[in-house]
Amino acid sequence: MLLLAFSVFGMPLQEDAAGSAHFGFLSLVPALATLFICFYSRNVILALFVGVLLGGVITGQYNIIDAYLIPSLGSTKYAQILLVYLWALGGLIGMWNKNGGAHYFANYVAGNYVDSRRSAKLFTWIMGVIFHQGGTISTVLTGTTVKPVADREKVSHEELAYIVDSTASPIATVIPFNAWPAYIGGLIALPSLAAIVSTPEEAISWFFKAIPFNFYGWIAVTFTLLFALDKMPFMGRKMRKAIERAKTSGKLDADDAQPMIAKELNTTRVPEGYEPAMIDFLVPIGVLLGFSIIPLLFGQDPMIFVAFGMSVVSSMLVTRLRGMSLDDVFDGLVDGIKGVTVGAIILGLAVTLATVSESLGTSQYVIEVTAGFLQKVPYVLPGVLMFICMLISFSIGSSWGTYAVMYPIALPLAYTISPDAFYFTLNFGAILGGAVFGDQCSPISDTTILSAMACGADLMDHVLTQLPMALMAAGISSILYIVISYLHFL
Repeated sequence: MLLLAFSVFGMPLQEDAAGSAHFGFLSLVPALATLFICFYSRNVILALFVGVLLGGVITGQYNIIDAYLIPSLGSTKYAQILLVYLWALGGLIGMWNKNGGAHYFANYVAGNYVDSRRSAKLFTWIMGVIFHQGGTISTVLTGTTVKPVADREKVSHEELAYIVDSTASPIATVIPFNAWPAYIGGLIALPSLAAIVSTPEEAISWFFKAIPFNFYGWIAVTFTLLFALDKMPFMGRKMRKAIERAKTSGKLDADDAQPMIAKELNTTRVPEGYEPAMIDFLVPIGVLLGFSIIPLLFGQDPMIFVAFGMSVVSSMLVTRLRGMSLDDVFDGLVDGIKGVTVGAIILGLAVTLATVSESLGTSQYVIEVTAGFLQKVPYVLPGVLMFICMLISFSIGSSWGTYAVMYPIALPLAYTISPDAFYFTLNFGAILGGAVFGDQCSPISDTTILSAMACGADLMDHVLTQLPMALMAAGISSILYIVISYLHFL
């Protein structure tokens, strides 16, 4: 049915040379409209809804509830997000606010290791490196661990969210002891690359070979370290204002901010007679880390869902065993879940917009309109591939989704232009880093949303304050790719 659809603008669905369907320039309209409304109005829910609505108009699927919302919100992906990263995250934060565990930990760390804004930010960067699994799990683990410490030292939520977000996906692409190599390796085990990728192991090995050429990953993580050490020379006007506000007034958010976490979850509400202790924090964090990281040491997949679920259960059990009433325990759990309701709505609409972009062939259209030019000027291929990945990932809010589209198309193109291993690796690294940019910066990315949520930041304040530094990292990376590739072809 979709292949016969005509939009209200009279443009039929088209197919590229590979047979992939798209709607021409209209394929970009929902994503572009969403981003424009996000930046213009700062109303993310409105922007995402308009994007989904426009997708329905373009495809002729006017009943967006049946066509997009129900399939997306009823999908396994959204169920996982809702149960694990929202209910479990909200429940855990709620428990920590009820038993005071996070603030007890913050006071301990602040008293022994963190004694300034700079040391609090450096502590955040170190936690981001340690929790290097990438994406949502890194943002949640790091954000929930460091927020009490950073709040104590008056680190603005914009600063905190930037460090958490910029050491999530970027660090996962330069410290590869996670699921990323296996996932990407599976995408490049293609017949067209059989000459250089003959086995799954060889496919994964290319990920490791490309790590030194993942310029965006390295530069983004380095910039974040410099920022944490107060040595970053350029950070943009909005970030400087956020820093000055926190230093002079102690305000962690702007006056007009709408934090992604309810205000009730930013303060502890320990019942009378309950004494917070380190165990209230360490047990759930230990359970979370144990189920997430220990399986990797034995070559198994991390047990993410079990990790988050058991961390909340363990927090409830410890709190109950230490004397808190059952009613107060469940009050903390429910208050925490209620506190992340807005995040659940935003992520639900973000997942729906991703479905819309897939049905419109957004990624296929971007690739089609650039492929001819790239073949004529081969030395610009790595830099342009990075830009295309930035555009796609920023539009759809997913690095892994971008990889799934780009690697099977772009790497055979690179190999056709030049079978040289160095050139192939350079393009591999460009795709690896370019897709991470959008994952880190897009207001419709789950990583961006959860970074703001875990740190208690306003989503658009987080996006706008981190964007200048991320764009600078991307610009430097693109120049490096083009210069190195040009010298290679001399």
